[in-house]
Amino acid sequence: MKLRDYPIAKITKKAEKMLKAGHTWVFAEEITEIDDSLENGCLVDVVSQSGSYMGTGILSLCSKIRIRILSTNANDKYDRAFFARRIRYALDYRKTVMGDDINACRLVFGEADGLPGLTVDRYENILSIQTLSYGMEMRKDMIFEELVSALQKDGVDVRGIFERNEAQIRTLEGLEMTSGWYEKLPHTNDTKVIITENGVKYNVDVENGQKTGFFLDQKYNRLAAAKIAKGKNVLDMFTHTGSFALNCALGGAAHVTAVDVSQTAIDQARENAVLNGLENKMDFLCCDVFDLLPKLCEEKHAYDFVILDPPAFTKSRATIKDARRGYKEINYRAMKLLPRGGYFATCSCSHFMGREMFEEMLADAARDANVSLKLIEARRQSPDHPVVFGIPDSDYLKFYLFQII
Repeated sequence: MKLRDYPIAKITKKAEKMLKAGHTWVFAEEITEIDDSLENGCLVDVVSQSGSYMGTGILSLCSKIRIRILSTNANDKYDRAFFARRIRYALDYRKTVMGDDINACRLVFGEADGLPGLTVDRYENILSIQTLSYGMEMRKDMIFEELVSALQKDGVDVRGIFERNEAQIRTLEGLEMTSGWYEKLPHTNDTKVIITENGVKYNVDVENGQKTGFFLDQKYNRLAAAKIAKGKNVLDMFTHTGSFALNCALGGAAHVTAVDVSQTAIDQARENAVLNGLENKMDFLCCDVFDLLPKLCEEKHAYDFVILDPPAFTKSRATIKDARRGYKEINYRAMKLLPRGGYFATCSCSHFMGREMFEEMLADAARDANVSLKLIEARRQSPDHPVVFGIPDSDYLKFYLFQII
């Protein structure tokens, strides 16, 4: 049985329901019928138990995510032109929602842009890319060529593609973990570049920086925090390379203290402060936040605004209870540290720590701290990391601004 030219994968009613809701993954245990001799990375037509067409996707034989849907349009042809269109759609979306502010920007966000397992971040003229699915790895030469061509048409002179393929998920796809310049296209040898975001300059190293080089998803949340910071003494915890702290300092904070457990991160944050001429408004502390917050509470340090931007405390459902305890501890301590009328920003970048659970944790922390929280804003990641209804993993970042009352 075939629809057009592709082999058939028949799926369970549960998987059918998920695909109808907009999800794009079919897990191995949700496939009830498929040819065992199919090649890894091939295209398959996904059908319901009754034989109704559900979409066409890429097979990944090593992964629990066995099929990633590319399209639900039965008329699509999965040639070079198809992927060129997907890239064009992604670029045009960024230009529409972010205007000219796309020199440091996520250009492709995997499933949310119909290119499952592909992440493309732009840092001025360097592209930093993660290829995290077998199907995208097979097709990356064509995709990279079309990506560079599309950017050139937009006037971007791409100086090279740096591949950041160290993520453990590649081993689950049967792929090696690698890092380095993509050698099939011309490239610079310099992995460092200066970007500007919200008027703040940053040194970015696409080879050694976190993820693809920098955390782009908090861009407009940093602006929201900066508006609150004017004239205030700010404590920025888990500062990493100083992004929230620098936005606050540039936004007119009286003084900003930036804290991180990594000395390397603190050194980079200090360099970024000098780069922006803000070093006299800031100080930097290498310390574990879990150790520091209780001490600051005991010493009754005077801060008007505390920012918590921790790394993901959980990357699986199995550790969610431990993660909740960790989030509650730091949020409770931050609330205790602030005076009545103080301001508080907090967030979680873990998909598994859902919005409802995070808000329940905040309410528990506030009760224990004997304070009330006046909500100023509840935000998500910036729109270059689009949330697509039906794709839960695309909605991962939660960011809240409160006043303590």
